[in-house]
Amino acid sequence: MSDIIFYHPEPAPRTRHIRPVFIPFAGCPGRCVFCAQTAQTGVGPAALSERYSQLQKELQLAYEAGESPFELAYYGGTFTALDDMWQEKFIALGRQYRHKGLVTSIRCSTRPDCVDVAGLQRLHRMGLDTVELGIQSFSNDALTRSGRGYTAHTAVTGCRIVREAGLGLGIQLMPGLPGHSEGAFLRDVRTACSLGPDMVRLYPCLVFEGTLLASWWRDGRYRPWEVARASVMLGMALNTFWKHGIRVIRAGVAHVPSLAGKVLAGAYHPALGSMARGEALAGLVSFHTLMLGGKATELYAPRRFQGEFWGHRNTLVPRWARHGLGRSNVHWWDKSFFLLS
Repeated sequence: MSDIIFYHPEPAPRTRHIRPVFIPFAGCPGRCVFCAQTAQTGVGPAALSERYSQLQKELQLAYEAGESPFELAYYGGTFTALDDMWQEKFIALGRQYRHKGLVTSIRCSTRPDCVDVAGLQRLHRMGLDTVELGIQSFSNDALTRSGRGYTAHTAVTGCRIVREAGLGLGIQLMPGLPGHSEGAFLRDVRTACSLGPDMVRLYPCLVFEGTLLASWWRDGRYRPWEVARASVMLGMALNTFWKHGIRVIRAGVAHVPSLAGKVLAGAYHPALGSMARGEALAGLVSFHTLMLGGKATELYAPRRFQGEFWGHRNTLVPRWARHGLGRSNVHWWDKSFFLLS
């Protein structure tokens, strides 16, 4: 075989702007060992009435300013564990501005042990479109050590309940939890694929100041995944999800000002998502290179991958060299496929 032609498996992205509305800790039955919602969202705990009034003002101002339409997303708490009145008020507010053309759709995040078909169908009729489940892992050991309060069976059932209610499904996974190995994470990825979500978010577990995990880390009882390890594992996960036609809308925790000085350890880096994409691309091309006996003489690749091909600060250059590829024989073109010779 002299030439191999192949395509990148990533599904086409959906051009959809999401406007997050954070309601930290609201509805949560307890606090997990890693939880630092105030730091992660930049929003402190507040009464639901206060958050609702603030959102009313924000939506009206956005409408009057003629902002581009967006998807309204309720994050940072356990939305379906709020009192029914508040669930309905927040959904109804989004629906009001949907009728005005400002809001395109509505989603919420919640826990897999806080959903039921009847409740989700009620919210669906009111205007809810998508539910993102904070699964974190399908490993019973990792779930128990992290204080999640539910089992892998509950996690799987929660995903199926969302689908049965007729809603879009998002799955959030957190690799590197206490008791979580690389093998366990890859099993989580395969389980998630089997459940057919519309989208996935991947947030490596970080050690935040003020959490129980921080004390475990200081005592040497917990060692988080560092950037290099996480980028490799996330890259493997990306390829698996993409091959199943599943979009990954986040790989890594967003680098935001509210986290400054609050992350003590873990895979926290502004370029982690790009690193993971580079690892995924390296895995994809390496797989096809093996069909040529492990070495290639030429590679033609779509120009849009040029920024991630060599890796962050050229970290992937040595790996490409092992396959016989370097800057002299890697060429960029405007075609949509790769060609290996």
